[in-house]
Amino acid sequence: MQELKNFFEASARQHQHHLCPRQVLGVRLGAYAGELLDLALPRTDKRLFAFVEMDGCLIDGIASATNCTVGHRTMHVMDYGKTAATFVDTETQRALRIAPTRESRARALPYAPDAPDRWHAQLVAYQVMPAHELLVAQSVTLTVSLQAIISTHGRRSVCAQCGEDIINEREVRADGRILCRACAVGAYYTLAGSPGVAVGGAAVVDPARR
Repeated sequence: MQELKNFFEASARQHQHHLCPRQVLGVRLGAYAGELLDLALPRTDKRLFAFVEMDGCLIDGIASATNCTVGHRTMHVMDYGKTAATFVDTETQRALRIAPTRESRARALPYAPDAPDRWHAQLVAYQVMPAHELLVAQSVTLTVSLQAIISTHGRRSVCAQCGEDIINEREVRADGRILCRACAVGAYYTLAGSPGVAVGGAAVVDPARR
């Protein structure tokens, strides 16, 4: 319990010393993954990888317990809007998807009978509920390549259309050219002053002149 408390405190520090139920769930998901995969937490290496199915507070809780982060390239956000995550032991390739049980909200109420509302009841209860009442873990097989997501350190190429660098092997090869994904399939933005013109339609830039 002291270890969990330390994780909760670490997560709260990420939110100006504020703790919410989803942060708590993130901590519990990460801690349970460590227990089931028999991995000490938080990690100081890159053995544990987390696919997190939503952004926001859940991520901070998971990161506080596991030290898996986007910055460390040990976390990947799969934005399904679900309070769930899949944890992969990159050494054994064992993968577990962990989520709250469907009954977790109802089960929380008896653990905090004096709470003023459901939100506060969940905040208190999720910290102390036994893992088997709060969470469900399922063994899964990935349908994406973890190696491709992690990629190879130091790889770099240049987009033949926009001239920008591409790292982490994210380039696309089309018609014999190396392109960034924005130029190959369209970007999430358009160039200011050019309504409706995607970045993929930009003029070719000579990389040597950048």
